Amino acid sequence: MGIGKQAKVLSRQQVDAVSDQIGKRRHGLRNQVIFLLSVRAGLSAKEIASLKWEMVVDADGEIGATINLTNDASKGQSGRIIPINRQLRQTLLQHYETVRGECGSPYVVTTERSDRTSAQAIVNLFHRWYSDLGLVGCSSHSGRRTFITNAARKISTVGGSLRDVQSLAGHSSLQTTQRYIEGDSEARKRVVDLV
Repeated sequence: MGIGKQAKVLSRQQVDAVSDQIGKRRHGLRNQVIFLLSVRAGLSAKEIASLKWEMVVDADGEIGATINLTNDASKGQSGRIIPINRQLRQTLLQHYETVRGECGSPYVVTTERSDRTSAQAIVNLFHRWYSDLGLVGCSSHSGRRTFITNAARKISTVGGSLRDVQSLAGHSSLQTTQRYIEGDSEARKRVVDLV
């Protein structure tokens, strides 16, 4: 995919704006979960639609510390274990408490008419949210790119490497992960003065 065709990475202000906007809508809590699974866990639309409670709930029946994404919920053999971000965990916990005895669906994201949703429905939601805010060039993949870019920028501060980002993204190739990462011209200027 050419650089001009990639989904745009969201700034912190854009993430906050989207989060604020969708939280006020009908199904606000569910929508927050969908959005945070994208920007805080790097899940694709297919993975969000396929995510089951058993992948986020621990042996005690509580929201765990990781998402245990299975291969069948992802693309190919890209199942993986993703530590759950604090904000995402809190939102998942609220959502779980709300739906726990309501519908009995094994899926985290449901609709009024079904016990699960589709990847296309997730794509459509993201399109509507970004269009409503006038965010041009953003798509359902923007959250995933945002997660991967932010993880790549911060991974060395916790002793990790791009291989760890690759693992979080579920990519079989480091080259694929690198294509997701957006560069930062200001960082390039600052690092030159450090070498």
